[in-house]
Amino acid sequence: MSKVYICTAIPYVNGNPHIGHAMDYLLADSYARFRHALGDEVRFQVGTDEHGNKVFSSAQKNGLKVEEYAEQNSAKFQQFIQKLNISYTDFIRTTNSDHVRRCQAIWQKLKPHIYAADYNGWYCEGCESFVTQKEYDENSGVCPDHQRSYQRLTEKNYYLRISDFKDEIRQQIENGKMEILPEFRKQEVLKLLEDAPDISISRPRKQLSWGVSVPDDEDQVMYVWLDALSNYITVLGYPDHDIGEFWPATAQFVGKDILRFHTITWPAILLGLGLDLPKTIVSHGFVLADGQKMSKSIGNVVDPVEVLERHGLPAFRYYFLRHVDTFADSDFTWEKFEEAYSHELANDLGNLVQRLATLCYKNEVGGITDTKELSPEFIELMERFELSKAFDLVWDKVQNLNKAIDEAKPWELAKKGEHAKVKEVLQSLVSQMLDMAYELAIFLPDTALRIQEVFGSDEVVRPPEAPLFPKDVAI
Repeated sequence: MSKVYICTAIPYVNGNPHIGHAMDYLLADSYARFRHALGDEVRFQVGTDEHGNKVFSSAQKNGLKVEEYAEQNSAKFQQFIQKLNISYTDFIRTTNSDHVRRCQAIWQKLKPHIYAADYNGWYCEGCESFVTQKEYDENSGVCPDHQRSYQRLTEKNYYLRISDFKDEIRQQIENGKMEILPEFRKQEVLKLLEDAPDISISRPRKQLSWGVSVPDDEDQVMYVWLDALSNYITVLGYPDHDIGEFWPATAQFVGKDILRFHTITWPAILLGLGLDLPKTIVSHGFVLADGQKMSKSIGNVVDPVEVLERHGLPAFRYYFLRHVDTFADSDFTWEKFEEAYSHELANDLGNLVQRLATLCYKNEVGGITDTKELSPEFIELMERFELSKAFDLVWDKVQNLNKAIDEAKPWELAKKGEHAKVKEVLQSLVSQMLDMAYELAIFLPDTALRIQEVFGSDEVVRPPEAPLFPKDVAI
């Protein structure tokens, strides 16, 4: 048994949960369930990022104290995570007093690599990110994610000397000690690392009042990325406690838009603290709407809560874990979602369960209580973080079971009076059904549990009282 630590990027609380957040949670949750199935001890972190100007401004617009606003919106994310049935163990809020105190201790430990200097350059308020002249020129002065012009800033900041760590970061990426997936993202990071500048890790309090105070300088507030990135170790108790039992993280799941912070800034912080780098950074793409990036200005944002309400959690998890590629940008349309529900979940799986259970009931065939194991092919794909491909493998088993029933024709054997053969055929099919359900539980735990309830006892199998996926849901 291994000790496994799984991390997700913590979202800002200035907005509502979106599809990108759901992808972080779903991918990390599926991997956590996989490691549980292998018998590992898992810690799984989620949380909320509650400091910064965007949060402060949103609180003012809503007529709330910033503390009250942060608490209300953090609760929204906690409720959303619960709706997705995410098997996390640790929830962290960056306004938590222990996190704030530990961040300040981290700053003190990093002091040999910190210096003060004037910043004169570009800044994106939407990204809460400083922008190099090269990025400014490439994007013609406008943030491609927020469609807002970059701001010109002149201010005194503290900097973390990234140049102290570049060679070591590059070496650890190239030798696979910190793996970046997919491979093409690794190459992007190595290219970015060549020109990576020292980064600002503070802002003047007059520009950023809502944040963690810099130790020994009340005029400065920690820049949100140092505060936010540190959560992955402060939630484990660093630096108050030895975190070697679970650190380095086995896997950190992040969107591609924040990959550079997790593969350059975060490793620099860790190296400055004398800590190991994460073993694997898993970068997923964007979920597009009708081929376009979701944007409030375009009006094509898909509300994940609406999708959940449309057909329920199993349908949500099914679509986004199987039809959204683990690594690449993928498209969402309501037509694709509803087709996946009707033709795949309801027809392929729902009908299969009902059909096999009915055959067992009519022929007085009992279920099976044998212990199941994950197949070697499934384990190999999951260990490579090819989650959507692993789900495809499970679905191949669903379709093969449907074919096996058609080919075996147990109803014809029953007509011929070959009852022993009927029982043998049906019990083999039930065993295959439970094999499939054991792997399906990694992605659709609620559905797999219902299948287990139908076929996983030695009593005569009875069809479920209600279909797994009702076809009469209004769409």
